[in-house]
Amino acid sequence: MTQPPALTLRGAGLDVPLRHPGPGDAHTRTLWTNLDLEVQPGEFIAILGPNGSGKTTLLRAILGLTSLTRGAAFVNGEPIRRGLPSVGYIPQQRTLDVDLPMRGRDLIQMGIDGHKWGWAGLFARRRNRDLVDQAIAEVGAEAFADRAVGTLSGGEQQRIRAAQALVSNPSVLLCDEPLLSLDLTQQKRVVELIVRQAREHHTAVLFVTHEINPILPYVDRVLYLTDAGHRSGPVDEVMTSETLTALYRSPITVARVAGQIVVVGTEEATHE
Repeated sequence: MTQPPALTLRGAGLDVPLRHPGPGDAHTRTLWTNLDLEVQPGEFIAILGPNGSGKTTLLRAILGLTSLTRGAAFVNGEPIRRGLPSVGYIPQQRTLDVDLPMRGRDLIQMGIDGHKWGWAGLFARRRNRDLVDQAIAEVGAEAFADRAVGTLSGGEQQRIRAAQALVSNPSVLLCDEPLLSLDLTQQKRVVELIVRQAREHHTAVLFVTHEINPILPYVDRVLYLTDAGHRSGPVDEVMTSETLTALYRSPITVARVAGQIVVVGTEEATHE
């Protein structure tokens, strides 16, 4: 029996309401539409584009937190729903309350306990301790995993979140700017961890970022989103002056300098 793609999007589209539409204006804005994508087990997909193009919203749709306006989405051939244990998620960096009575270890444990994003996860029976210890070791968090998460630095918190997302060995891993707040050494360690998960455990990775260069050696394909449309394909096909000029409807220059991609053009496009 043929294994289904890890992730499938068919004719996917999503509209969001406008906060303050003017007289005669439409009340919604289309982030993206007619999005077809199949991601195979073990593939590493970089999701790029300017702010407001719907990169994070796409991840929320795959998580089942936001409903598609059009089309359909499947994980391992199963229609997407909220709380699928086969989907791991590393969110954008956000500061946790310093008084939160939870250790880093407890947060990682919640990645095993059926995605219980509440207090019930803390009181679940102590199972899979070896898996939690292994995840802590893989992200190099042994020195702070037993401290209250609210007292950790931004980089330390992000490493705990990475361990939480990976501890259940998901078939799809969604990463929303996971390298923010990390220094270069920590960035390298987290990237290598995610790549190893993809290659050794055949986890499909969707990696939202404004900076492709730290992950450039590992990317199999790029999905580039803009208000004017989207394009997916290998890096050398998508990250070109011609393609980005068409997507932005404005002159864009893409160059490679010392193995790094440099994008010059509109202010929004210069993040890559």
